[in-house]
Amino acid sequence: MANDIFGNPELTRQKTAAESGPYVLPPEDQAWLDEVYEKLTVKMKAEAERVGTMIPYTTRDGKYHDLDVQGGLGFWTNGFWPGMLWQMYSATGDEVYRSAAEGVEERLKELLVTYDSLDHDIGFLFLPSSVANYRKTGNPESRRTGLHAANILAGRFNPAGNYIRAWNNGLWAGHEVSGWMIIDCMMNIPILYWAAKELGDPRYEHIAVAHAKTAQKYIVRPDGSCNHILIFDSKTGEFLDNPGGQGYGSGSSWTRGQSWAVYGFTLSYIHTGEESFLNTAKLCAQYCISNLAVNDWLPLVDYRAPEEPVKYDSTAGMITAAGLLTLADQVGEYEKGLYTKAAIRILRACDAKFCNWDPAQDSIVDGGTFFYHDPTGTNTEVPIIYGDYYFIEAIMKLKGKELFIW
Repeated sequence: MANDIFGNPELTRQKTAAESGPYVLPPEDQAWLDEVYEKLTVKMKAEAERVGTMIPYTTRDGKYHDLDVQGGLGFWTNGFWPGMLWQMYSATGDEVYRSAAEGVEERLKELLVTYDSLDHDIGFLFLPSSVANYRKTGNPESRRTGLHAANILAGRFNPAGNYIRAWNNGLWAGHEVSGWMIIDCMMNIPILYWAAKELGDPRYEHIAVAHAKTAQKYIVRPDGSCNHILIFDSKTGEFLDNPGGQGYGSGSSWTRGQSWAVYGFTLSYIHTGEESFLNTAKLCAQYCISNLAVNDWLPLVDYRAPEEPVKYDSTAGMITAAGLLTLADQVGEYEKGLYTKAAIRILRACDAKFCNWDPAQDSIVDGGTFFYHDPTGTNTEVPIIYGDYYFIEAIMKLKGKELFIW
């Protein structure tokens, strides 16, 4: 055995993620996990049979409604219901999930023809639907659909500034958006990493890496907090501004944006092996953990908002938990517990406060908030479909049953 600098045997070397194996849950957490998984299988079977090929967003009177979203078929959240179905199909083998997921995928494919409603969130639409289908079943048509989506996303890359443009022509909060990128896209670029491997074509990875490095430089702050939006001059690439976006304001710390950073940079590390992405994911994760720990592990809408009024966003907690569990798989044995324990504390706190396990009602996780300044209150602390998706994904990770789709 090698010696350390003091001449002693090197007993303190941290094992790599591959060497160290999974973190073993304490009995009380394992009992909670097993109970939640059983409730989840009952709830989701009832939902799948009732909802089928609808594309839900939130509930009214405990029920989902088809395309009950502002953006219609192209709204960015519309891939999460098929994602939930594929996770359940992968875990249980029940054909009711596969049939419904494939039906939704057929509906989403219309977007590739109409095209004009698509933006950078095309990854959110087709990774949990077509790419998930291909990963699980090998369906060649789903592979073609996923590659088509990846080409559309790659076409949004602006080499002047090295970023993927977020939204299409028009105004957002009164500003033209042609030179805007946002932290959310860190979860869309995995479709480019996937396409690069599928086709043996590194151009897709070059675009994804360039975008991720721009996010590292301009979005992530030294303390691990994040901006939501960046504005560049779309012709020169000059950085212009970072407005507040969906958080409290410019310079605040929108909680869901933080969760996209934790998970997104972890995924860029997984796909590229570039150590700086792992370090950025850890920095953002530790910022989230320190803020959640002082609030009973319940996620607020913004980590830097006024103390009153208290506004929760359970979806940020679910995404953070899933991201922390993915990060835990990439680190050595002395770090695994930090991220896994934090994820379980978030999940258990949100389960106790927000989860609805009644099989006769749609949606599992209440308490989701779309943006901080919601004048109508209709998107504040309500069930939102991606909260359920990431909750299910996190539970499947802990059970060793996850279908990796990112």
